Amino acid sequence: MFGKKKSQAGLTYIAQGTKITGESQFSGDALVGGEIHGTVQSESSITIEPQGLINGEVACREIKISGYFKGKLQCEKLTITGSGTVEGEVASSQMEIFEGGQFIGVRVKEQTELLQNPNLVDEQKLQQIMDLDKAQA
Repeated sequence: MFGKKKSQAGLTYIAQGTKITGESQFSGDALVGGEIHGTVQSESSITIEPQGLINGEVACREIKISGYFKGKLQCEKLTITGSGTVEGEVASSQMEIFEGGQFIGVRVKEQTELLQNPNLVDEQKLQQIMDLDKAQA
């Protein structure tokens, strides 16, 4: 009644064992227990569970990583828990790493070209990611 109105968008859950490849957009919060490979945009927050993985490019308001993230990330707040690993390039105004959490990469002050235009998808790069996934399987 007196506070800010919260978004009516629901929670999106990517269950363990689920694999999504390509471009994903979430209007509400997202909880990732499975795998996402590609470009992810969220108007809200994303949580990567201990078994979860995102490999690609992410633009969101807030992200909490207990699993694994590899790629380019733009967010207001990044939290890496004790079981989380982030590998790549991060543009974030706030960053918190708990004991045991790992950050392998670079934190930039200014947004990269990709992060300024989250709709920009490098099809060649996406194909290379998909090819690597097939080769590892």
